[in-house]
Amino acid sequence: MEALKKRIIEDGHALSENVLKVDSFLNHQVDVKLMQDIGKNFKENFKDKGITKVFTIESSGIAPAAMTALQLEVPLVILKKQASKILNEEVYQTTVHSFTKDLDYQLTLSQKFITKEDKILFIDDFLANGQAALGVINIIEEAGAKLNGIGIVIEKSFQPGRKKLENIGYEVYSLARVSKLAKGIIEFL
Repeated sequence: MEALKKRIIEDGHALSENVLKVDSFLNHQVDVKLMQDIGKNFKENFKDKGITKVFTIESSGIAPAAMTALQLEVPLVILKKQASKILNEEVYQTTVHSFTKDLDYQLTLSQKFITKEDKILFIDDFLANGQAALGVINIIEEAGAKLNGIGIVIEKSFQPGRKKLENIGYEVYSLARVSKLAKGIIEFL
């Protein structure tokens, strides 16, 4: 998606070989027009997949996932990273390791928001090592639903996430595939 790549070059900041800061338009301050275009792009790619729900993980994936769900006219379900005192009904949980924050968290989904008939589209802001997506896959499989696609806003193609997901049979569609990061350097495939 050329508009996204242009925005990454203009407003993104490569802080190191692994860290791309895009908080001015994606995950702190949100460019809703760009998110709307992202949602339309994901809709076009996944419109024939029978999607019944869009899933994302709190919090940075919410904006692109919400716009995608809006375009597909299906519910958005946000998987939680933190324990909740009010989420005491039956839940699906799995442990996910965040390389960015170097910590483990419990990915949690209330059982009432997924059925065996659901065909899920998972949308996330970044794909690097694939751990978040693998956690979502674990929960979807445990619930007996089906993951019909993975949409990524920015993929770090030099990291193993895509390969891991494709090796286990999942389609990965990324809007911007970064081939190289270094301090002040951003290159695309």
